[in-house]
Amino acid sequence: MTDTKDPKMTVPEQATTTPEPLLKVSGLVKHFPIKKGLLQRQAGAVQAVDGLDFDVRPGETLGVVGESGCGKSTMGRLITRLLEPTRGKIEFEGKDITHLGTAGMRPMRRDVQMIFQDPYSSLNPRHTIGTIVSAPFRLQGVKPEGGIKAEVQRLLSVVGLNPEHYNRYPHEFSGGQRQRIGIARALALRPKLVVADEPVSALDVSIQAQVVNLLDDLQDELGLTYVIIAHDLSVIRHVSDRIAVMYLGKIVELADRKDLYERPMHPYTKALLSAVPVPDPKRRGKRERILLQGDVPSPISPPSGCRFHTRCWKATEVCKQQEPPLIALATGHQVACHHPENASDQAPAEKAGPEAAAKVQKKAE
Repeated sequence: MTDTKDPKMTVPEQATTTPEPLLKVSGLVKHFPIKKGLLQRQAGAVQAVDGLDFDVRPGETLGVVGESGCGKSTMGRLITRLLEPTRGKIEFEGKDITHLGTAGMRPMRRDVQMIFQDPYSSLNPRHTIGTIVSAPFRLQGVKPEGGIKAEVQRLLSVVGLNPEHYNRYPHEFSGGQRQRIGIARALALRPKLVVADEPVSALDVSIQAQVVNLLDDLQDELGLTYVIIAHDLSVIRHVSDRIAVMYLGKIVELADRKDLYERPMHPYTKALLSAVPVPDPKRRGKRERILLQGDVPSPISPPSGCRFHTRCWKATEVCKQQEPPLIALATGHQVACHHPENASDQAPAEKAGPEAAAKVQKKAE
């Protein structure tokens, strides 16, 4: 995939050609209420997303990674306005779309589309492929040149399917083919932003590579902007320009792909990267493997201070009491940590307490 910055450009040239963000998110929050009793009174809330700040530039791919339950999919549904935010602000091309209703969002749906995680449940089994892929044209009242059927067959060809599949049903296709149908539907109206929620997690490894390469090729051909949500760090490294790491509803690190993989600053990011399999047998026993003890805390009652401190081997008293803000410690590298890796500590040096909940050990994989 083509890098977003030309290495031959000088720093002043890069600064003057930096485009305005296509998508800008500020203080985004989504709490799901928990209701109990006969009167259905609210007894608490699941803090799925709790204060996100990031932007997405035209033509780039922002990868979002984290453990299951950290709020990645909820974030994707919020920025596509499939869910109503509790608080915060979402701007698309400079326009506030945070609380737009159905009528207000209808014209925006042409520019913001989503590829869903499960290729089996995201396609209506009673509709033909032609009906599924042509649905955006009917809903938006768009009549493509040459007719809807010709355009749908062209889209099927673009994503690597046979145009003759127009009259077939979803049960006649494999998982990889179904995901391609979902991609064709998302691209029907030529959107500017595509949010892909775990686009390859339900597919075989051999099919994953085909779908990932297809997304890359379509981005180069159509000038698409992606937000790709995944838990597979190898996939994210291959497709992303920048990467955001989420933990328990918050972004703990945001950086360029190269910087994040070579110099991770947040201990959680370092632990995630240490778990990536090493293909070279000679290096397997030499890499530091970080094993985190305990489970991810409940999003109903997250820990005070830094949410990762219950599992962090660098945790101190300040981590338990004060929540670290997401700030830039290097050019283009943001991290929310009181004691970041590969950087001088933001807080006075303290010794980690004996209750530090993670162990670091070298282990042959």
